Amino acid sequence: MPRAIWNEAVIAESSAESVKIVEGNVYFPREAVQAEFLKPSDEHTICPWKGTASYYDVVVAGKVNSGAAWYYPEPKPAAREIAGRIAFWRGVIVEK
Repeated sequence: MPRAIWNEAVIAESSAESVKIVEGNVYFPREAVQAEFLKPSDEHTICPWKGTASYYDVVVAGKVNSGAAWYYPEPKPAAREIAGRIAFWRGVIVEK
């Protein structure tokens, strides 16, 4: 079962059938992510084929991992499979 873990907390967990893997990144359905660990960030990046990514800081037990989660609020048509999904990096352990 795919999971995202940071600072000993499970941030996201979902069945293998429910996640999407794009460019090696695991995109979890939003409902599989523990929202209490996410704080909106002002960070944004642009991918030529996926669109504009927005970020969350991951906050666990008072520790902040800045911009460690991202999502595409309005992905381009080529990336529509990741709409409503969140991925992780920057030290978040993602078990596939």
